[in-house]
Amino acid sequence: MNGIDHIGIAVKSIDETLPFYENVLGLKLLKIEEVHSQNVKVAFIDGGNVKLELLEPLTDEGGVAKFIAKKGEGIHHVAFGVKGIQERIDELKEKGINMIDHKPKPGAGGAQVAFMHPKSGHGVLYELCDKEKTE
Repeated sequence: MNGIDHIGIAVKSIDETLPFYENVLGLKLLKIEEVHSQNVKVAFIDGGNVKLELLEPLTDEGGVAKFIAKKGEGIHHVAFGVKGIQERIDELKEKGINMIDHKPKPGAGGAQVAFMHPKSGHGVLYELCDKEKTE
């Protein structure tokens, strides 16, 4: 793991939530994009030493929509930067970690991503995020 890449925060509406981060906290919006493989619209915010990723569901289906329906808005996941994501997935599986994604999927900013099951992360959803090919 190469440190925390970002912290994902599930929100019902980026348009309604973004002013809090910009106007109240004084943080800068980096970009907004849709990630259809994850069924979300995301807004990346410069949090100084770590990015914040606001996640808005595009439909009522998908992990983020289900998360909000069950738990409400809030911290959704912690993402670690990695290189060689498939090797990291295989390594974690060898160590007994239950992966949600056994193969990387397209993520925001052209990254390849995969998620560990929260039961293997002591109740925390962790994401592996490989930007190696995009930077």
